[in-house]
This record gives sequence, structure tokens and C-alpha cells, in this order.
Amino acid sequence: MKEKKIMLPTIDEAKKFVEKAARCDFDIDVFYNRVTIDAKSILGVLSLDLTRVLTVQYSGEDEAFEEYLDTITPEAATVAA
Repeated sequence: MKEKKIMLPTIDEAKKFVEKAARCDFDIDVFYNRVTIDAKSILGVLSLDLTRVLTVQYSGEDEAFEEYLDTITPEAATVAA
């Protein structure tokens, strides 16, 4: 099981995240506090507090998805700001 911290500061970024997750053939979950959301659910992801650092957990491998996750880490968000 792999885990990464991400930030989705805008609704557009949240939509892009869900689109990328939907292309993967394995389960992907997003956690914040004690809430667990299916990363492939746009309504679920938008229901999260997008101003917070979120945790993504997944068990499969998809190089493109993992590279995308590296672009939305909290560190990447502070560099872009």
C-alpha cells in the first residue's frame, strides 16, 4: 500500500485529480481526519476540505498517476504559490 500527501487547492485541480484516478484500474482512497473517500468520486472529493493536506492511499502501480501525484504535493503547492 502506497501513501502520498497531496493538496488540491482549486476545484479544477480536484477535477483533474479525479480524472487521473479514474484511469487507474486499482482502488485509490483519499483520507482527511477520519473521513475516507473514493478518489474516483468527484462528489466525494469535492466534499473534502480542499484547503487541507489530504492523504492518498493506493495499492496498484501507474507511473503517470504517481508522477502526477508528485506535482500536487504540499511542497509543490508552496513552491507554485
